[in-house]
Amino acid sequence: MFYEVVPEGKVGALSYNFDNSLLPGQIVMVPLGKRLVPGIVTKKIVQPDFKTKTIAKVLYSKPLPEHLLKTVQFISDYYAASPGQVVSMVLPKGIEKKRRKTEQMFGNALDGSCRTFSSPTSPSLGGGPPPGPSPVHAIRNIPLNPHQKKALIGLQEAPEATKLLFGVTGSGKTNIYLKMALDALKRQKSTILLVPEIALTGQLVQVFREFFGEKVALIHSKQTEAERHLIFNSLLDSSEPKIVIGPRSALFSPLSNLGLIIIDEEHEPTYYQENAPRYSAIRVASFMAKTGGYDLVLGSATPTVADYYVAEQKKSLVELKAKAKDTAIKPEISIVDFKNRDNFRKNRYFSDKLLSSIKDNLENGRQTLIFHNRRGSSPLTICESCGEEMLCPTCFLPLTLHVDNYKLKCHTCGFEVNVPKNCPKCGHPDLVHKGFGTKLLEEELRRLFPKAKIMRFDADNKKGEGLEEVYAAVKEGAVDILVGTQGLAKGLDLPKLATVGVVAADTGLSLPDFAAEERVFQLLTQVMGRVGRGHIEKAEVIIQTYRPEHPVLKFAVEENFVDFANYALKTRRKGGFPPYKYIAKVDITLKTEASVLRKIREAARELAKNKDFAVSPPMPAFHERTIKGYTWEIAVRATSRKKLVEELSNLDKNFRITLDPPTLL
Repeated sequence: MFYEVVPEGKVGALSYNFDNSLLPGQIVMVPLGKRLVPGIVTKKIVQPDFKTKTIAKVLYSKPLPEHLLKTVQFISDYYAASPGQVVSMVLPKGIEKKRRKTEQMFGNALDGSCRTFSSPTSPSLGGGPPPGPSPVHAIRNIPLNPHQKKALIGLQEAPEATKLLFGVTGSGKTNIYLKMALDALKRQKSTILLVPEIALTGQLVQVFREFFGEKVALIHSKQTEAERHLIFNSLLDSSEPKIVIGPRSALFSPLSNLGLIIIDEEHEPTYYQENAPRYSAIRVASFMAKTGGYDLVLGSATPTVADYYVAEQKKSLVELKAKAKDTAIKPEISIVDFKNRDNFRKNRYFSDKLLSSIKDNLENGRQTLIFHNRRGSSPLTICESCGEEMLCPTCFLPLTLHVDNYKLKCHTCGFEVNVPKNCPKCGHPDLVHKGFGTKLLEEELRRLFPKAKIMRFDADNKKGEGLEEVYAAVKEGAVDILVGTQGLAKGLDLPKLATVGVVAADTGLSLPDFAAEERVFQLLTQVMGRVGRGHIEKAEVIIQTYRPEHPVLKFAVEENFVDFANYALKTRRKGGFPPYKYIAKVDITLKTEASVLRKIREAARELAKNKDFAVSPPMPAFHERTIKGYTWEIAVRATSRKKLVEELSNLDKNFRITLDPPTLL
């Protein structure tokens, strides 16, 4: 008998022979060149007119569910990726290895090493054994307030498979997720809940664990290869419905009875995979829901403008505007002009108003969160004599000063070097450090408030200083002032937090990206949502900015997403950006500037022959020069995605193609 199999790797479907009968979706080991690699059987075929190799081994008697086979094909077609690359992403690493099913390992796998994300105040989720069995009839009822009940009905009645739940911060979207997952369980259907990163959404995970116990399977980056493999095995073998929670890779969980997909914080860029095969988890989930006949719920207080537009057009937008707690209060919001130095008489980084608020919080046992989306101490080191910048020798980008160990670091490739005593070019000793990051702000706060308990959270934190540890310390009152980057803006519920200070709200507004303003609005809205959640009477947000008149700041302060979306959509319609047109970035890296310019100009001329395309002039990439050479790019816009993919597939294989950001179109 002969079968078509898609092996792992940059290959397509290949023909093999095997003596026994196989089903589509079975996972097998096949020879590929001189190696044996895992693959997925796609179908039985007639004997080909060429010699075939023999399938070496059948790894699983039970096939993958049909929806996963369709999804592999969809990603391959839609994102112009080889089927083998998609298979490599769907199957866990080391799937061919035999695992020892020790009780400890198997328990950790099913439990998802959940204790890492457990709150110390929740004994049922602590360091002990996983919660006991939780049959559906034993799960307690999930309370919904009238606004949540109305939103749930709206989601159930929306005409499309994909629905957008636009709920303001603190409106209780989690309760709706719980209720929909419970309803799915009652129908003997499984749920996949995608989160940007479990470490950033530990509270949501805890709530699901408390309600559903062992029915919850967690997938996260701290699990070993063996744990991931055992989770895959348990889900494939299970005949009972499960609730799988994890990042975008959890979408490929082998659940035979899938009935619901939920994507929380759907605006997060982590749902888009940048490395090959590039894909949007939102777009793939939308395909799965439509073809499988079940619901996909996208939840966010700041949905992407494109998804908001499409959901509104398709009448699948459901709004949840009321806060879940009656005790929630609207914070007092102040905008401080950075240009007016009278606002900064006591300190160059923190306004007098912000310093006064911090002092008041310290005296009254309340906490302050200082937000600045740039880590390190100073992002630019320059010689005052000759103007030489200290650049990374690999990326040719400015090195950032980290004053705690007095090193210059590259935040792109990780290169680091001791700060030179003299300029490497002219030998002059006058090297100056400009700008500021979270480390500098932390040191400045320690100087200003020496008795305060201060903690910093960003990508420079050491092992054992992750967000879950930071959250536990803050919740226990072991921290007075928390300083950090965007990780702090997402999902934390801090009972004693009274003030959020945004040190420089302009960061990111001027980036060369049509979605730059959208990301700034989202970050500001999310970080402002950390206060006013009903725990304490005081709630204050102080925003420092060089551009107090900017409309994005105005919309964020007013918590006015709808007007912001209309503003952004008007700009995008005029410029021809998503959701009105599809857009692809085409770039190439070559050793010399002359060769890269020649190739990118040839590609631009060729693509411009299609009158349906709008092709930008060739331009240097944001990271133009690296050790690999020079990178230039063009942007191509079109109203037909299919035609765009067809034309781009004809380009030289040295070109890298990044298709449009996630939309529901």
